[in-house]
Amino acid sequence: MSTIETIRSTGIELVGPSSRRGFVGRIVHVVRSLARQLDALFERRRGRLALLEMTDEQLRDIGVSRGDAYREGIRPFWD
Repeated sequence: MSTIETIRSTGIELVGPSSRRGFVGRIVHVVRSLARQLDALFERRRGRLALLEMTDEQLRDIGVSRGDAYREGIRPFWD
């Protein structure tokens, strides 16, 4: 019996298909999580830029002063 056959028959698998799938699955999970976080950050930035583009009447409708809108609009997207 060869060494490979012995390892298979004892149930020891050094790097098998299931461990590769687990690794790839974890990588996919991390990438998706990172993409969701970036999407949330950029959505926040789009909302802040929208505040800067609103008219005084629109800001009054949502109860935000021009100064508050400006302070919020100039914040960086990660903040």
